[in-house]
Amino acid sequence: MTTSIPPELDLRALSALPRDEAGPVFKAPWEAQAFAMTVSLYGRGVFTWREWADALAAELAAATPRGEADDGTHYYEHWLAALEKLVAGKKLILGNELERRVDEWDAAARSTPHGKPIELPIRQGSPGRTIPPKFS
Repeated sequence: MTTSIPPELDLRALSALPRDEAGPVFKAPWEAQAFAMTVSLYGRGVFTWREWADALAAELAAATPRGEADDGTHYYEHWLAALEKLVAGKKLILGNELERRVDEWDAAARSTPHGKPIELPIRQGSPGRTIPPKFS
């Protein structure tokens, strides 16, 4: 799975990014979604690409002392953790909203049969629908 990248993004700043000759590659849909959210937030001016590269570099560097192998198998887990920290640090998420959403996704994933889309339950006060199976 690959995606097109806006030409102004310097992916060379992300030297560990899994890629092929066409660009970034993803093993699972959630990896592509995490990548797309990052590019979207950058495109909206939420952070600079240098801020993003620094946040990801810090997360990757913190993995080694935790004993995580530096073999690329956890790259997008680190990507998502860096994005969560950057978004929380910029106060784009109020209070414990991020933690609550993570818990909701975790519970929904555990209760969803294998091969079925993960959907979150209807939130109180929201229209009568489920949240689609993607990051919301």
